[in-house]
Amino acid sequence: MRHGIIIHGGAGTILKSSMTAELESEYKQALINALNEGFIALDMGNTAVTACINAVKVLENFHLFNAGKGSVYNHDGEHDMDASIMNGIDLMAGAISGVRNIKNPIQLAADVMQYSDHVYLTGKGAEDFGETQNIEFAPDEYFHSAFRYKQYQYALKNDSVFLDHSDHKFGTVGAVAIDKEGNLCAATSTGGMTNKKYGRVGDSSLIGAGTYANNKTCAVSCTGDGEYFIRALAAYELSALIEHKGLDLKSAGSELIHNKMIKIGGEGGLISIDKKGNYILPFNCSGMYRGVKMSDETMKVGIYEDWLIL
Repeated sequence: MRHGIIIHGGAGTILKSSMTAELESEYKQALINALNEGFIALDMGNTAVTACINAVKVLENFHLFNAGKGSVYNHDGEHDMDASIMNGIDLMAGAISGVRNIKNPIQLAADVMQYSDHVYLTGKGAEDFGETQNIEFAPDEYFHSAFRYKQYQYALKNDSVFLDHSDHKFGTVGAVAIDKEGNLCAATSTGGMTNKKYGRVGDSSLIGAGTYANNKTCAVSCTGDGEYFIRALAAYELSALIEHKGLDLKSAGSELIHNKMIKIGGEGGLISIDKKGNYILPFNCSGMYRGVKMSDETMKVGIYEDWLIL
């Protein structure tokens, strides 16, 4: 059984005209770092859960992805973060939303899964639980960036809400993995929408919408217009197409992203791996930050349709 990890850093209309060579290199290096962190864990015999947590933490710590350190500002000028994780062995899951000052939201979601009697915690309650687990908190200054603040000011001035920047990139990070035992895991983390109001929560923290894992079928992490992915129950729908309709992973992914999501107006993509180690990374927009590292393949990362083979 081969093992490996697939990651994403968000999908959407990523304009080449605004992507400098230096910036592209920075994004790709962050993807490489996350892949290496997750794969090393797998190679050492650790679980898919550990690999996904490790990889997503790297993505959360990278200032240009909309998760963790790079999270966008909400309407009140604060950072609300959401995350979720699911274990394909036993369908155990953990999710958190609307948390502030949590350095790595994916770790808090994992702690909810592993050390609480619940699946989903939100806001201050989730933060209070994090304190009992010695979760690392960070001050407001850690999450501040001139780039994100400029987005926020623009959104306030125009009374608009958007998911990342002017290129309409849907800011989310995620990972799916298969370990040496053939077990699957999926994890997703996000800073949500710039200038979001009223405690808005997207698909990233919702099990079955943005994240799902089942050893019988697949592990999946979604990135896109959250309202549409919620309506479609996109992550679970992929699994259901395999389990109940008998489609293979590639066919199921194409049906979901290039047919069902387009029909309802849902732009974005997903990453997924099945119980045999087959994987897909479909998206119905111009680009998706993504990477793959499997035990029997050369590592590769990409932003647009093409891949950089490493």
